[in-house]
Amino acid sequence: MTADINEGSVPSYYREVHQAICSRTDERVPLSVFQRVLSRTSLSITVQNQIAEHVNSGDGFLSKVSLYKGLALIALAQQGKPPSPKLLENFIQEFPKPQLGEPRELQSLKMQTVQESPLNLSLALGELLKKDTIKVELIPEKKGLFLKHVEYQVTSERFTVSVYRRYTDFDVFHELLLQRYAYRVVPALPPKRALKGVLTSMSEREFIEGRRRALGRFLNLVARHPVFSEDELVKTFLTFSGSDVQTKLRDACKKLGDEFMTCKYATQAKDYLPADIQSQFSSSRELIKNIHNSFQKLRDRAERMAERSKENATDLLMFGKELSSLGSDESPVPILASCKSPWAALRRSVKGLSVEFSLLSEKAAQQGRREEDDVVEKLNLFLDLLQSYRDLCERHEKGVLHEHQRALQKYGVMKRQILSATVQPKEQVSVEQLESRIVQQENAIQAMELRNYFSLFCLHQESQLIFTYLPITSHILGAFVNSQVQGHKEMGEVWQDLHSKLKSIFGDGNGQSPPLSPK
Repeated sequence: MTADINEGSVPSYYREVHQAICSRTDERVPLSVFQRVLSRTSLSITVQNQIAEHVNSGDGFLSKVSLYKGLALIALAQQGKPPSPKLLENFIQEFPKPQLGEPRELQSLKMQTVQESPLNLSLALGELLKKDTIKVELIPEKKGLFLKHVEYQVTSERFTVSVYRRYTDFDVFHELLLQRYAYRVVPALPPKRALKGVLTSMSEREFIEGRRRALGRFLNLVARHPVFSEDELVKTFLTFSGSDVQTKLRDACKKLGDEFMTCKYATQAKDYLPADIQSQFSSSRELIKNIHNSFQKLRDRAERMAERSKENATDLLMFGKELSSLGSDESPVPILASCKSPWAALRRSVKGLSVEFSLLSEKAAQQGRREEDDVVEKLNLFLDLLQSYRDLCERHEKGVLHEHQRALQKYGVMKRQILSATVQPKEQVSVEQLESRIVQQENAIQAMELRNYFSLFCLHQESQLIFTYLPITSHILGAFVNSQVQGHKEMGEVWQDLHSKLKSIFGDGNGQSPPLSPK
């Protein structure tokens, strides 16, 4: 805020508050203390953040004048006005008094340590990525009694162990994760397809490789999730080496139950939610939807570039083979003019050029693999997470929210029935049964309300998780630029060698190539 305010328009209450919370060494107020003052208000988290942003100078402290401005904005916001600095620029009357209690009560705010709300995720992207790295490798095909199946070796860096899993094991694990964590972002599995002949055609090879990559992304997102990573279900899948992992997983899930039954914040979730949680959820959902659409387009472009690199590798290899074929033709050269044709000597040199083109093809293929492994795969990882968030939003609306609304409608019907029974006397037994059903329905509605708040609690955390992952954009761009720099450098060196070789073969006496067309 650039505009100053007249201290004469500041109520004495402002000075008393400043005296109560300012530092002992100077007049400044730590920003963390002012944020605790904000938390005492009845304002929404969004409004609190707006006020803090308006007065924050960036050094972690508020001057006395900045504090006065903050207190004025709090008072105006409590009156229902938007916390805009423009409201203070031409303020003639004395600033209103904010509702914060007695100034002496605020002195304790200087001594409080900040207690992190369980609603907030305090992890950075680097911390999430360090939790674990999972590798999923394809094991050579094995034959069952009736058909062939694909098996994967799953290796966890965190647990330093390798286990073997089939797709059906992944399927059961995914199903149980959804049961236990219905209010969290559980990534989807790649589709299962009935394989007629495993690894017998390129299309099947590509499908199996794509599925292997997708299973790896699934496990890495699960193993790095701040909640899933500490769950017994995940540890069992990544470490159990017995013969029946599916039974082991089901037993673990039965013992644990769903997250609502085991989380200590489940029944208190409402107390931690900001007042404007619904508007925050709507705005986050819309923003993440737009981010998802943009990253899909980036992934599609990156895939096309990687495919072009592979096609370029094939074309360069075929170009070199054609040169080799041309130079290998030993047919005698007819004498069609008085001068002797140089072709007989040149064709041996042309054949030798295929070595450089083969090397160029290899470099282009490496470029395509780098683009696929370092760029496309990272984009797909983030897209899997974004899609799982959108799936979670749909589960919230179609699941617990819808069930809650249906229960309320059913409760309304029951209430009307009991009112009708009191107006038109019926048998005592039927009235008592109806009253008993109403009590049961009230208990069910209360449980659903608790689950609805817990669902919003988890949604708020999962929204934070998405934004924590967003800096992966820099990782993706860095990998993209590095792959291009390395690829162009390596291919440039081969092209330069080829250029020098061509000069020695086709150049004139001065080492220059003759023009192909008249100037």
